[in-house]
Amino acid sequence: MGAKKVKSKKAAKKKAPAKPKAKTKGRKPASAKKKGPSKKKTPAGDQLGEVVAFFRIPVVAVIKVKQGSLKTGDHLWIKGHTTDLKQTIHSMQINHQPIQEARKGQEAGVKVSSRVRRGDRVYRISP
Repeated sequence: MGAKKVKSKKAAKKKAPAKPKAKTKGRKPASAKKKGPSKKKTPAGDQLGEVVAFFRIPVVAVIKVKQGSLKTGDHLWIKGHTTDLKQTIHSMQINHQPIQEARKGQEAGVKVSSRVRRGDRVYRISP
């Protein structure tokens, strides 16, 4: 009588080939990032204050003066997370009245050329 060899179920199953891992799109793991000096550009001018409001229809920024004063003709750099605007003040108002100078503690509406955001820092720069 011929004896048949019976394979066990474990031996009969073949391992499926391992799926390749998904590749990341050129990213390095967080632990591999270099930690060097920050490349943030800080303006060389004096920080005067910050933007507290923006109105898009007349394109006006409300600037709260925290130190010094703001005058018509000053060159400003408005710098924020997504904002980088350099311009000269041509028009400035407080309570719809044209003014020439805003002092520390005052909030003045300044005509700007493009959108700025609340919290953007305002610097005076040399022309």
